[in-house]
Amino acid sequence: MTAFDFHRAYSIARKEVMHIMRDPFTLTLALGLPVMLVTFFGYAIDFEVKDLKLAVSDRDKGPQARRLEQIFSSSGYFRLVPQDSGGPIAMLDSGRADAALFLEPDFSKDISGGGAAGAQFVLDGSDNSKAAAVLGYLPGIQNSAALKLAGPQPRPPFSLRTRFLYNPELNSRWFTIPGLSAIIIGLLAILLTALTVAREWENGSMELLLSTPVRPLEIMIGKLAPYGALVLAGIVFVYLVSRLVFGVPFNGSHLLYLAACLLFIVAALSQGLVISVLTRQQQVSMQFGIITGLLPSMLLSGFIFPVESMPAFFRYLTMILPPRWFMAASRGIILRGAGLEELAVPFLALALLSAGMLGLALIKFKTDLE
Repeated sequence: MTAFDFHRAYSIARKEVMHIMRDPFTLTLALGLPVMLVTFFGYAIDFEVKDLKLAVSDRDKGPQARRLEQIFSSSGYFRLVPQDSGGPIAMLDSGRADAALFLEPDFSKDISGGGAAGAQFVLDGSDNSKAAAVLGYLPGIQNSAALKLAGPQPRPPFSLRTRFLYNPELNSRWFTIPGLSAIIIGLLAILLTALTVAREWENGSMELLLSTPVRPLEIMIGKLAPYGALVLAGIVFVYLVSRLVFGVPFNGSHLLYLAACLLFIVAALSQGLVISVLTRQQQVSMQFGIITGLLPSMLLSGFIFPVESMPAFFRYLTMILPPRWFMAASRGIILRGAGLEELAVPFLALALLSAGMLGLALIKFKTDLE
């Protein structure tokens, strides 16, 4: 058996490039779809909870009670809604309010007299993600109310100030755009390779390759290289959108980010190749690509749910998923400006998974072609 021949692999790659140039659907899918999806979902996905409908039961009607209502409404998280005849609890039951604030008759009197005044905050707990976000807002609102309502007080023995590094304004888009890019680019790489090679099986052109001296590795390299370049171009467009449209900062090394992207692209393209060899049908390949590419990336990569908060079984399961490590690497490079030393584990995991996925694709290709 002859050794690997670069010219044969180049011939296959050139044929794929010609096919891509004649196929506007593939070009649109590779270059236009990532930009469109990142732009659309970048505006749509927002983890910040704002404009919550707050119903107030004010039995005090005093100045301090009105001041507290203003503090809630001016925070930007709550919007006061008029109370109807059913009361705040009925409004919570019907969904006309997300939270309710109850103020007792002597609220203003107790505060003016220097005593302890009580207020009850009731929150709709049917949406636990929203409830958790609101619970994070309450301490800041409570501290602001204590300073503005109680008046001059003796200075506390110490002052505790909170500072957020890497994302001072807690802009959720700075957090979601890098993760969203990883999901879209990974799914695109899987689908491009899976559909293209599966189409070769359906059209019978793969059998023509079998009658030539081309080796499986040469076929793989020739098929993966053009689509790898196409996906890399999609990453460049997504990068431009994230910087110019959403203002996401880039604090790390572009070369390090490029290396992470290349490792992730190799893993995703190899996964698509394995799917195409196993299914040999475009429709089935698309279904398998979406199931194995989209769902794990969305749910088990740390994009929505922190990996550290998952049960032990799923934490170990995420270790074999390239999106989990690319998500950590891309966010670390883009937001924190992390270097290779800090990202050694994600890079090592990406390298091992890429090599393993490429080896699995080569084994399956040899089994089917030889």
